[in-house]
This record gives sequence, structure tokens and C-alpha cells, in this order.
Amino acid sequence: MQISKEDYQLYKPLLFSLGYRMLGSVAEAEDMVHETFLKVYQISEEDIKNKKAYLCKMMTNLCLDSLKSARYKREHYVGPWNPEPLLLEKLHAYDPSEMIIQKEGLSIAYLRMMEHLASDERAVLLLREVLDFPYSEIAHIIGKKEENCRKIFSRAKQKISRVEGESLNYEENKSIINRFVEAFQMQNTAALLELISENVTLFSDGGGKAKAAVRPIVSVSNVLALLYGIMKKASEDFNFEMKNINYQPAIVIYMNGKIHSILSFYICNEKINEMYITMNPEKLPVH
Repeated sequence: MQISKEDYQLYKPLLFSLGYRMLGSVAEAEDMVHETFLKVYQISEEDIKNKKAYLCKMMTNLCLDSLKSARYKREHYVGPWNPEPLLLEKLHAYDPSEMIIQKEGLSIAYLRMMEHLASDERAVLLLREVLDFPYSEIAHIIGKKEENCRKIFSRAKQKISRVEGESLNYEENKSIINRFVEAFQMQNTAALLELISENVTLFSDGGGKAKAAVRPIVSVSNVLALLYGIMKKASEDFNFEMKNINYQPAIVIYMNGKIHSILSFYICNEKINEMYITMNPEKLPVH
């Protein structure tokens, strides 16, 4: 199959976007993109009318194969599993200006919910809702009938409906997080209760490689106790800043001159409903 340099530049962001959403890992998505193009180059020239669909089919199949082993890894993962945060300014290989794929479906909350979907549900949902493929092409890509794809999509939507109300307004969310940080630093409990849902849940991902809670932390008091505990144990050079993570504002925490963790948020109805603190060093970008 003839793939030009222009084709590579054109379809690389699309394939990465698909792979990252399927797998929740930047490194694995990059590997799948590389493997997709490698396989395409090795195929004898064929009369392919739709390069985009062909490449997406190959990428999807590689990701589905990867998910089979990922399921096993997840079952043996120590503590909660969070998707790998996508620090956009570090994404030199995939300039954000190239990523003209819609931003929906990229939040940490959405990607965490993807874990509740079967592999084929994940593929159909992404190809239809995020990448806007017609059902006829989706059926061809995953090797199922069009009618089946419609049913799979409906089933997937029901499973992931909990994040439908997520706020994706960057500036509004940034304001809420700034107010949260200020109230947290002042230990202003009244202000914190206005910003955080009573049943807020924090998912702490250390993967057995960093000290983290091995179970989700539930309720305002427990979540704040854990966060204050991290602050008390912090080194003297502890500092943090707000960064664009997965097209949403998040807090990047630094200790000992490097990124210690990333705190992301699920905001709905102007309140923080969930927090995701990723501490596993294998998931953190190199500062």
C-alpha cells in the first residue's frame, strides 16, 4: 500500500488520538501508531480507496489485541488505575495544533469510564462518537454487521452515561480549581464544601511504584485528609502549577526538582465530583 510522507503527517494525529483513547496510554498509543505504519509499508500495493478507514481498521485491530493483555495487567495492577495524563505542551511529537480531533472523549474522567467497556464497545463508541465514522465503515473496521454496531454503540453509551454531564469548559473549570487550591491552602473548610461534592471520590494511582492509597478514597473529609497528608510529607522544594492536561486544567506537583504527581478533576454542576492523582512514575511526563 502506497503511503506518502504527507499521508503519514495527515493520519498520524488521528491514529494517535484513536490509540490513546482506546488504551489510556501515551507510550502504547505511540507504539501502535508506529506499528500500524510499519505494517502498512510491508503490505504489497493494493487498490485501497479509503486510506483513512484502512489505517483506522489496522490501528483498531492492533489496539484490540493490546487490550486483551491489558485486561490481565489491570487485574494485577496495584491499586486504582488512572489513564496516563496527556501533558499537551510536552506532546512535541503530536503538536496540539495538529490534533483537530474534537476534545470530547479526552478527559481523565471519560478515559477512566472507558475501562468499564468491553473492547468492541470501546472501539465502536470512539469510531462513532469521537471520530464520527458512519456505521457502514465501523462495521467494516471491526468486522461486524452494521446493525450489531448500532446495538454495541447504544450499550456503550448507557455504560458511560455517568460522565455525560461533565463540564468541559476550560476557563470555568480553571476558576473552580483555583478557588479549590486557595481554600485548601487556607484550610477554609466552608469554602471547600461549596466546591467539592459531599461524596467526592479520589483515585490514587501509584501502581506499586509510588506510595499511594490502594483503594478509592470516598467523602470530603477522607479526601482532604489524604491531600493534607501529602502536603505534610512534602519536601521543602515542593511546588505546583496548573497545566493543560487532556485539554482540561489540572495541577502538576513537583518535588525534588521533578514531577511528583498530577491531580486531575471531574467537574459536574460546578462541583468537583472526582479527583485522580497519578503518582506512578511510569505514567508521568519527564520534566
